[in-house]
Amino acid sequence: MIWSFLAVLFSGWLYVDASYRGPQWQRWVFKPVTMLLLLAWAWQAPVLATTDYLILLGVLATLVGDALTLLPTKRMLYAIGAFFLSHLLYTLYFASQMTLSVFWPIPLVLLVIGGVVIATIWSRLDELRWPICTFFGMALLMVWLAMERYFVLPSEEALTLMAGAILLLLGNIVWLFSHYRRRFSADSAIIAACYFGGHFMIVRALWL
Repeated sequence: MIWSFLAVLFSGWLYVDASYRGPQWQRWVFKPVTMLLLLAWAWQAPVLATTDYLILLGVLATLVGDALTLLPTKRMLYAIGAFFLSHLLYTLYFASQMTLSVFWPIPLVLLVIGGVVIATIWSRLDELRWPICTFFGMALLMVWLAMERYFVLPSEEALTLMAGAILLLLGNIVWLFSHYRRRFSADSAIIAACYFGGHFMIVRALWL
């Protein structure tokens, strides 16, 4: 297990570093390699319950989305659909062991964040307006359920899942702002770090 863990971390570091200062081909190589190693690490978890396979399928859907982003722009809609499916699978996993309870400040804060982000990029989305809004809404729902799970049943596993969901949401926010509003220094590295860190933390929960 330790070698698989180290391989995931090393490949993830190379991917984040390539996003900051490496050539384009290096990012294209280490992004799928990192996710494949992450999938293999998840598969080696000592005990995999039925619901745990939702995480594996979520990582697999992300791999499909990554592959689609390398194709021409007209395939972006399908890539967004694959990332939506990944977030949906993670959300179903978070909801699988929850009791019905709502801590209202969490969804209210997330609604405000979602409203601000969408309002900032709305005029730039064009034909992807509703797919992007649907995908981002699923990301907000994913974080909501992850946070609810932690506040209802606090544990190291729940904390790890919450951290992973929040990192993925942050990565999505930075990507949307950078892609549809304004590029800024190190945006690719921040997106890569949140992307890898989010999936890594969610997969790590399988080992707890």
